[in-house]
This record gives sequence, C-alpha cells and structure tokens, in this order.
Amino acid sequence: MKIDYLSDIGRQRSQNQDRVALFENGKRQLAVIADGIGGNRGGDIAAATTVRLLGQNFCQSAPKSVKHAKKWLQDQVTLANQLLLKKANEKLNYRGMGTTLVAAVTLPKGVIVVANIGDSRGYILHDRQLNQVTVDHSLVNELVKNGDMTEQQARRSPQKNIITRAIGVSPDAEVEVNAFVLQAGDQLLLCSDGLSKLVEHDTLTAVLLDPTLTVTAKCERLVALANNAGGLDNITVLVGEFDQERE
Repeated sequence: MKIDYLSDIGRQRSQNQDRVALFENGKRQLAVIADGIGGNRGGDIAAATTVRLLGQNFCQSAPKSVKHAKKWLQDQVTLANQLLLKKANEKLNYRGMGTTLVAAVTLPKGVIVVANIGDSRGYILHDRQLNQVTVDHSLVNELVKNGDMTEQQARRSPQKNIITRAIGVSPDAEVEVNAFVLQAGDQLLLCSDGLSKLVEHDTLTAVLLDPTLTVTAKCERLVALANNAGGLDNITVLVGEFDQERE
C-alpha cells in the first residue's frame, strides 16, 4: 500500500500533541496515529510513547495473520496502557496524561486490520463511498447512539471533545479491532479529530477521489481544509492507496 502522512499544529494550539508514523516489516506495514490528551501534563509524551512502543514491537515481530494481528493490536494497547500508567505514577507532571489511538496493520492480498480507542478515526474508501470503520469512544457518540442527540447536534456540542476511552487513563483500555479486505483502488484514511470535527464527510470523500492528487497532496489538502475551517486542534492525516497489482 502506498502511504503518506502529515501532522500540523493547527491555528489555535501552542503545541502539537499528535504523533503519526509508518513502520514496515517485510511486506507488512503498521500505520499509527496517536492524539495526546492531558494538555501540558504530558499528552505529547503519552502519544509519542505509544507510537514508539508499537513501532518497535512491530519491527521486531510483525503479525502474519488476521487472528494474530487482532491479538497483537489488543496486546500492544494493553502494554502501552500499563507503561503510561507507570510513567504517571512516577512523575507528578504526567498524571492525567493519555492518548487516543487509531492504527492499521496491512497484510498481504489487501487484508487490513484496524484498531482504535478514543475519537481518532479510520475510514475506508470503496466504490467511491467513504465509510468510517472505527467507533468514536466519545460522550456525544454515546448520546447519538441512544437517540438523545442528532449527529448535527453532536458536531456543535460543547461536549464533543469528551472521550470515554483512552490509553493511559485507567487500568482498562478497551480497544476496538476489525479486519477488512481492500479491493484495487480502495483507500485508507486515518486521522485525529482535528480533521474529522472540522471537515465534512463529503469533502473528505471529494479529496480522496480527486484523480489529480497524489497521497502526499491529499494529506496536504486535508490539513489545509481543516486549518481553513479554523484549525481548532492539532491536525494529523494519513492516506493510503491500495494497488492490487503492485501488492
């Protein structure tokens, strides 16, 4: 899969607490975005620590099957959670830090395993339709699911930044993990909420479908759109294109 990514501080924050990376082990890849929480109490440390841990472990021993990848991602989140809790207990300034995570492991023949915790998102573009393949672990999403709020109200709610799950905030870090099979021309989009909360779904789709844009240019365009919409948060985007013949 051809992948590129871009992270930007946005227009309102004094520090970028998002982290993004791509790791490769043979023909397998690991794409990771972590959005640190806790402000000046170590959110950037939490995000960087989580990405580094997953990357090191992937490069040492990458999963080779869907079953293995699902368990591997769950185990990595558990390890990261334990490590962040340990750091928080050791240093007062780190107490209250945590991070969201969205990660994708690519396997041969277009198989991809996507994991998330928090409100960083994963999408797959298939047959010109963009589908969110992760679940937002957020207060407003719970309200939407229960019928107490519409999606439009959720986008405007002052509670939209309250997440219900994260790595490093409690002994339990429950991650969602699902597997998908990509077809030729399908695309993967991973992002922090600095993009998804400011750029409409249809606009995301239009950028990914633009045949004149490379994956690099798509990342640049999406970041620019989020900044043009106010750049209220750090913005991190990763785009991958699946080429069946090359794979």
